[in-house]
Amino acid sequence: MSGKLYVVATPIGNLEDITLRALRILGEVDIVYCEDTREGKKLLSHFDIHKPLDSFHARSSLSKIEKIVEDLKMGKNLAVISDAGTPAVSDPGFVLISEVRRSLPEAEIYAVPGPSALTAAISIAGMATNTFVFYGFLPHKKGRETILKEIMANNKASVFYESSHRILKTLQSLAVLLEPTRRIAIARELTKIYEELKRGSAKDLLDYYTNNQDKVRGEFVVIVSGAD
Repeated sequence: MSGKLYVVATPIGNLEDITLRALRILGEVDIVYCEDTREGKKLLSHFDIHKPLDSFHARSSLSKIEKIVEDLKMGKNLAVISDAGTPAVSDPGFVLISEVRRSLPEAEIYAVPGPSALTAAISIAGMATNTFVFYGFLPHKKGRETILKEIMANNKASVFYESSHRILKTLQSLAVLLEPTRRIAIARELTKIYEELKRGSAKDLLDYYTNNQDKVRGEFVVIVSGAD
């Protein structure tokens, strides 16, 4: 009988957000596969959990996926975690899950839900997001302008992640493309000490972050209201 694979959500900032079930599963599995084993070790050590760690991330080779499949075939129970949030959401975990389902269809895969920057930001944005399109991280170059133009024309809310290195450039593009009436909410440092959510037009937010460079740090969740 093959082992079980658990996709475990981990805190995006505040460690108190981890679930009781996540702690139990992480303490019971045979191996924890981490986006970064250093971050994984910090998390597990904080909760006095001591388990073998191995890496699985965006640059992992096919052989690493094959090793995980072999572990499951041997009956080992495994957990997959990212550095923060829910694996396989804007994360390479979906490649692993897809391959396990293809090559080992009898394997049992369980979601252990919990923190997600996407849902956290939506919950406090105060914007209509009953329907929305999620883009993950925007491409650095190729296809970036195409997606921004798609967001401009979308009558649904658009949600995406952005880094501190590109948030000003993204806001500059949105300030050109969007009507001034289009609302944007930007959440950063969610669940951490300096958590912040700002709302306004693209130009309002561009001016704010341009004039407050100390706020241009961490990862951002950007929510753009739909076109009328």
